[in-house]
Amino acid sequence: MKTPALLPDRPQVHYPDSDGKPMADNTLQFRWIVTLQGGLDFLFRDDPQVFVAGDLLWYPVEGDPKTRAAPDALVVFGRPKGYRGSYKQWEEENLPPQVVFEVLSPGNSPREMAEKRRFYDRYGVEEYYLYDPDLNRLSGWRREAGGLQPIPEMNGWSSPRLGVQFDLSGEELRVYGPDGRPFATYVELGRREEEARRQAQEAHQRAERLAAQLRALGIEPES
Repeated sequence: MKTPALLPDRPQVHYPDSDGKPMADNTLQFRWIVTLQGGLDFLFRDDPQVFVAGDLLWYPVEGDPKTRAAPDALVVFGRPKGYRGSYKQWEEENLPPQVVFEVLSPGNSPREMAEKRRFYDRYGVEEYYLYDPDLNRLSGWRREAGGLQPIPEMNGWSSPRLGVQFDLSGEELRVYGPDGRPFATYVELGRREEEARRQAQEAHQRAERLAAQLRALGIEPES
């Protein structure tokens, strides 16, 4: 009886978690990347089946580690939250990110951005948004008729997938959630929290003063 021939081991493919490139080229680009990713993460904080990430390598094709992109922010509907070193699409029920964001820096060339748009078009992105914070210019594309088509007017545009609205009427972009609250930087969020604490403290002090006045009149205030 012949011993069956052993099949050669398939070579393991390495998918790096980093492309060696910096997340941002300057502080303005970094602030916007963090603001967008953080705002999206907060927006879907209560939905366990929406995964949000920033500057995460996305590999759409198994066995091809050279085909990859790292959107500044991405959203995947239908995939659970949690840690990932990279987004390997074949391990994620073959779901591509439906929405991606890129934030321009002076170092990004038109050719580079055109290549990124072609990548997102080829691999199934439904909505792609590109913001230039230096010029306060927002471009958008939406998948129609099998491909990403330009959105004619971005000021006031509401994302069908995200439910957010874009406002370009001021000096810089404002992104409003479905509840009407704008995405905020960490500094702005800190100020909001401080203001909320201050208002709560003032309300407590007013209640204490009113209770003292009632007691002076021989009336015991209700708890």
